[in-house]
Amino acid sequence: MTFARHDPIDDLDTLPRMPAWVTSARPETFEDVAFLSGAALNHLHVVLGHKDVPQALLRDRLALRAAEACVAFSGRPEREGELRDAVHLLRSVDLPGPAGKTYHHWRRAVERSLSLKALHRALPEYEPDQIATWLDGSDGGQGAPVARAASVLETIMTDVPRTEVPALILADAALAQALGWDHLVPLLSLGLKRADLRKQGEELRLACHRAVVPSAVEAVRLGAELTRKAVRLKAVAPKLRAKGAGQAVDIFLTRDAVAASALPLPDRAARRLCDRLVDLGAVRELTGRDTFRLYGV
Repeated sequence: MTFARHDPIDDLDTLPRMPAWVTSARPETFEDVAFLSGAALNHLHVVLGHKDVPQALLRDRLALRAAEACVAFSGRPEREGELRDAVHLLRSVDLPGPAGKTYHHWRRAVERSLSLKALHRALPEYEPDQIATWLDGSDGGQGAPVARAASVLETIMTDVPRTEVPALILADAALAQALGWDHLVPLLSLGLKRADLRKQGEELRLACHRAVVPSAVEAVRLGAELTRKAVRLKAVAPKLRAKGAGQAVDIFLTRDAVAASALPLPDRAARRLCDRLVDLGAVRELTGRDTFRLYGV
């Protein structure tokens, strides 16, 4: 099933909000839940088609939240700040710990256009043929989007127990494929509970439908927030005189967090640029530290 793509909305102020009846409804039957999840996904689809929404930045921010949820599933204490540190402050000679590795998987999963090659890059432990088999499932990759995602999730959790991260990444990949999206957008991991991952059949499909609604609502809200911030950053960009400032702005528009050392400027110039952007209200410092700082839109 592929939703028809709507034309982008030219006026940023008219970026559509999720209808109140989607967010306030209290569904009682499977059909009600499935209807609401379809409505939420359709609305998210419209928002993702808006030309001003910073798509890569939104996916990277959602990848952080997906990683945080998966780390919590495993019983580990790391949260948003620790995950950012584990990836963005990692030296080239070091390997990430378990939490950093989880975040690394999710970031790679959302970076590139959806394909077997991209999914294998995100999950190198699994061969492309195995990934393709899981995505096709028993229905040959057909069926309604959420049902397909639930089937992939159930199959992987049955074949390889206690592999929540690959299972959720590939379930979200199946959902994106079914919706005709070019990139994976983390959704299921944001709404599912740990106990849901042990469910099967109709119980799991129901849990996935329930998970999609708040996840899509949050993705729409976050998309609107990041769009406003991206417009602000683009507006102040002409005031930046540092050589390489334009490339730096592009980096901020695609990444959840950026260390000054990751910018295409000398270290001192990069730090000055980051401080200038903070002063202009275009980016914020994310850590609250005096050293080893990270910045983001």
